[in-house]
Amino acid sequence: MVKERLISLDVFRGLTILLMTIVNNPGDWGNVYPPLLHADWHGCTPTDLVFPFFVFIMGVAVPLAMPDKFYDDTTFSKILIRSLRMFCLGIFFNFFGKIQLFGLEGIPLLIGRIAITIAVGYALMGSFSPKIKNILAFSILFIYLFLAYSGIEAYHDVRLPGVLQRIAIVYFVVSLLYLKTSQKTQIITGAVLLLGYWAMMTLIPVPGIGEANLDKGTNLAAWADSILLKGHMYSGTVTWDPEGILSTIPSIVNGIIGLLIGQILQRDTTKILKAQKMGIAGTVLIFLGLMWDLVFPINKSLWTSSYVLYTTGLATVFLTILYYIIDIADYKKGFKPFLIWGVNPMIVFFASQIIPQALVMIQFPSPKNPEEQTNLLDFLYRFWIAPFFSSPMAASLAGALVYVGIWTFILWIFYKNKLIFKV
Repeated sequence: MVKERLISLDVFRGLTILLMTIVNNPGDWGNVYPPLLHADWHGCTPTDLVFPFFVFIMGVAVPLAMPDKFYDDTTFSKILIRSLRMFCLGIFFNFFGKIQLFGLEGIPLLIGRIAITIAVGYALMGSFSPKIKNILAFSILFIYLFLAYSGIEAYHDVRLPGVLQRIAIVYFVVSLLYLKTSQKTQIITGAVLLLGYWAMMTLIPVPGIGEANLDKGTNLAAWADSILLKGHMYSGTVTWDPEGILSTIPSIVNGIIGLLIGQILQRDTTKILKAQKMGIAGTVLIFLGLMWDLVFPINKSLWTSSYVLYTTGLATVFLTILYYIIDIADYKKGFKPFLIWGVNPMIVFFASQIIPQALVMIQFPSPKNPEEQTNLLDFLYRFWIAPFFSSPMAASLAGALVYVGIWTFILWIFYKNKLIFKV
């Protein structure tokens, strides 16, 4: 069977990573429109859809990328290496701002960090033989773990979990499920994981705390993170990580549901019938998610089972709409900007995490008050964008959109020159 690119899936991926870029790069974090922020705890904003949509899209892509469903040691090695490369790229984002080199500071240190970034990026996204990829990925992971647990002051609290790390884990599990199990087994696995996670979070007492609860910082997932990830969690939290250990379990089901949708798209039947099945599946998932929300609230940080069903339902409906417009009605006009984002997500994900940190390192006296220091990122926003807007929130959004515009131009150049960066 010949692999075909599903344009609607590429567009959906592009829309998702574009929204991620807007959400992650406001001009001013103190002035952001509420829909562009995560829910404080229970609940779901448009921002809370970005991550689960990525996981879902990755699941959909698995059967489309491996239509022959052939498994051997070579296939397993490819899946393992790709997962490990994604995992290592994700951890590097957390290391970048902590890298120390021979006592360097300021611009010299920034140059050193950028040089290391280029080296790591090439090692993890470059084209090498499977053996070299394997050696590089395992070596980089070993260096990360050594630095994190070596007692070196600069790295003693570096965060180890993260978005790309979770995607890597889900990709590994979902790919093996696809190649080694039937759809019935995949459905049962997903149901067991969701029900098992619900039971753990609502029935098992929290050691040192008391009865099971879903409160911030005192639930079972937080307790597990405080034990297994002590000192290496998200800086904005104390006892838990939003991409922690237990909450990774239900996120696998986002990938499994995406996998099941991908297999619907892979069937030898009419496109209309595929769209109908997807639409029904998405509607049912949304309904089940909202019903489960009544007893197990939709919560992105806990990645609750209701959150899984609700977000995969929405993702399925959105993909169905795009599939109908682009792949059935063959209407592609106006989707090219999202397509060029969707075919090259990894370079955006990698570089957009590094660039803001690099710009913050470039510091100089403020034009308004030479006695105070400012950084290049803040300077560009305060003097080149914010003055044109009376509303601080509008200015902040404009800052994000300018960043998106720059990336769109870069990705257009890559697209025209057929440059696609993969792990």
